Amino acid sequence: MTKEWLKVLFASIFELVWVSGLGHAETILQWLLTGAGVVISFVLLTKAAKTLPIGTVYAVFAGIGSVGSIIVGVVFFGEQISFLKLVFMGTLIMGIVGLKLIETPAKEEG
Repeated sequence: MTKEWLKVLFASIFELVWVSGLGHAETILQWLLTGAGVVISFVLLTKAAKTLPIGTVYAVFAGIGSVGSIIVGVVFFGEQISFLKLVFMGTLIMGIVGLKLIETPAKEEG
């Protein structure tokens, strides 16, 4: 995994921070952490998108965020998960992996 893909991974992790914060933040500190999550997430995503294919970057970012949000909801907030939700999460993960596998390097400008 390249440094740029690590940025996408960390952007997705910070996305989980702010998405969770939107639904559960109550104190000023929690709202500040939510805001920091938004900023860090989009800064990392923007930096990665400068060198990686934007369509693949965003699909991976959104997919990790979607699956991660469900996992965070179940593990930390007691949300329910169904068999169908698991099936569709698996489908999403297969799509993310497929996109990553067929990715072609972006051409350098200059």
